[in-house]
Amino acid sequence: MAEAKARFAELVRLAEDGDEIVLTRHGHPTAKIVPMKSMPKRDWDEIERRVKEIQRQVAEKITPGPDAAHSQDFLYDEFGLPK
Repeated sequence: MAEAKARFAELVRLAEDGDEIVLTRHGHPTAKIVPMKSMPKRDWDEIERRVKEIQRQVAEKITPGPDAAHSQDFLYDEFGLPK
């Protein structure tokens, strides 16, 4: 462990190159430094296109109804007074 602490940057570079490094304490394996798997590159234009398509499909399924702001209109006349 002490040697790994002193050579940490070098060990990380080795992992970046694809090596797996096993750290030991008193001769027993305790930890492993492994290379990270690269994340797939995301196509943000495609993601945006998909989101808009889903929004369009949902909008087609929703039937418009009275909105909350006008749901009580039948109780009042054109001057805002109770009927």
